[in-house]
Formats: sequence, structure tokens, C-alpha cells
Amino acid sequence: MALNSPAAGPAGAVRDRGMGALLGLAVGDAMGMPTQGMRRRDILADYGPITGLTAAGPRQVIAAGMPAGAVTDDTEQALLLARLLIAGDGRIEPVAFAEALVGWEQAMAAKGSLDLLGPSTREAVRRLAAGAAAAEAGRLGATNGAAMRIAPVGVATPPAPLAGLVDAVVAASMVTHNTSIGLAAAAAVGAAVSAAVEGGSRADCTELAIAAADSAAGRGHWVPGGQIGPRIAWVTKYLPTVPPAARADVLDQVVGTSVAAQESVVAAFGILAVAPSAWDAVRLAASVGGDTDTIGAIAGSIAGALEGMSAWPAGAVRRIGDVNALDLGPIVTGLLRLRARR
Repeated sequence: MALNSPAAGPAGAVRDRGMGALLGLAVGDAMGMPTQGMRRRDILADYGPITGLTAAGPRQVIAAGMPAGAVTDDTEQALLLARLLIAGDGRIEPVAFAEALVGWEQAMAAKGSLDLLGPSTREAVRRLAAGAAAAEAGRLGATNGAAMRIAPVGVATPPAPLAGLVDAVVAASMVTHNTSIGLAAAAAVGAAVSAAVEGGSRADCTELAIAAADSAAGRGHWVPGGQIGPRIAWVTKYLPTVPPAARADVLDQVVGTSVAAQESVVAAFGILAVAPSAWDAVRLAASVGGDTDTIGAIAGSIAGALEGMSAWPAGAVRRIGDVNALDLGPIVTGLLRLRARR
């Protein structure tokens, strides 16, 4: 993994935070890989509290046999989106994106992986193939697929004006998740990453995430369900009042950790509201059950943008780099060039 030391000065600090975001996405994803799709009680029985990178255990079905440090679809799809964004000079052609996702899934299936396209993305691709317009293909997408891979848009797009940031998120998400909930969830994550890369505080990130979610909720096709902005506002106030030992259970039983955007994305923001550090955030995300790799990827990308590369233990970084052959440096460079022009 290419981890160039940040240069001194403001530009170097922005690069450090941009690297921290994408690296945090990979770290959080890899931390949640062995526990994804599992019940919290089974996680505790098989692994105990998650304290570091761990290989997939005997009851892990989706990522069966994967070694400690392996990333999943969250990181791979985010980097796919990032490369398309850079190649398109800041624009992503919807049909080309859908075709790239299909190609990615075919490659994963050829390797025997069960970590394939999520339900919203698969349905959108099917609708596109049947002749649906790009704006209609994602009309049912209310899961967390767009939010899990949106961090590169946050790195590439400044937080102001907010309308421009939301436009960028919608353009990168609408082909698979063109719903009020799917777009709001992606906007919340993209805005939080963008604010953190800009040098904002955790409170700044949460405030902008809520504003972006509320704005994006008026886009796309309306679908019923708890709204992202109000739920983030609630969980970030409520979870800090819960005793630390009970927080994982509250996330599991009250907030929810499923692929539904209004559960897992909101859970990630709740974790960020209580975790003392980025490393603590991804450890908690991996332990709560459900869609742990996505919750970890989202929490890790925002926390990494807040704290920079130093947030992540060197041993974990080396392990993830060795296992996945990631080279994040050129991708971050390309994304930040886009950001500087906007």
C-alpha cells in the first residue's frame, strides 16, 4: 500500500486526511469482514470482543476462508467508483458505472466469492439491462450500497456549497440508489468525509451530514421509512447517554445493523459519536453484528478523515496492504486534484 508521508503545510494536511479517509474505509471494512452477517451473540462466542484484524471464523459464510486483513465489496466498489470519477474528470456516466459493477461481480464470482452486488444494485442493473432509463433503474434502492462506496466523492468534493456536494453524491449514486433514503444516506456519509478532509471537527461533520441528508431526501423517488437526517441527529445525542458497556447492544437491538440505510448508516454515525478514537470506532463497528463490514467502512472513512493516517496502527496498515495489494496514493492524488478545481 502506498502511504507517502504527508508534506508540511495545509496541502499536506488535506492529503493526510484524504489518505486517512480511504485507508480508514479499508481498515473498517477489513475489521468487519469476519463478522459480517452474523448475530452479535455469535460474534462474541466465536471471536470475543474484536480487538484487531481477524481471519474469518467457522460460522462466517459470506467471507468464508478469507484471511485477516482482507477487504470486501465496500472497499473494492469504492475504489472502482474513485477510478471512474478520476477517469471521467469528476463525472461518472451511469451506464458505464453499472457495467463496471457487473464486471466486478463477474470477477468476484469467478473467484468463488459470495461477496457480490447488494440487492438494490443488482435490481438496478437488471432494470437497466431490461431497458429502463438510468433515472428509473435505482427507484427501489433504499439500502446502504451507495453510502458504503461514496467516500471518494467526499474526498473529491469540498463541503461548500452544500448543493454542489449533494449534486455530486446524487450523480454518483442515482443509477443504483435513486430514492429519498438511499440518496440521503450517501449524502450524509459523503458530506461527513468532505467536512473532515477540509479540517472540520466531529461536530462539524455531523452537522453537515444531517444538512446534506435532509437536502438529498428531496431528490429521487420517495420511499417510506425512517429519515436519515433526523435519525442521525437522534442517535448522536442519545447514544452518548448510554453506558459504554451497553452501547453495542443498543446499536444491535434499537438502532439496527441491517443493510437498510436507515439502520447501518445511522449506526455508523452513532459509533462516531461515542468512540474515543478511529481505531475504537472500527473495533466497535466490527462487534455489533449485522452488516459490520459496511458499518466499519463508513465509520472508518469518516474517522480516518478526521484523524489522518496516524489514526491507523502501522501493523494493520501493512497487513491490509500485503493482503489486498492496494495502492491508495495515486487515487487520493487524483481525487484531491478534482477537489482543488471545484
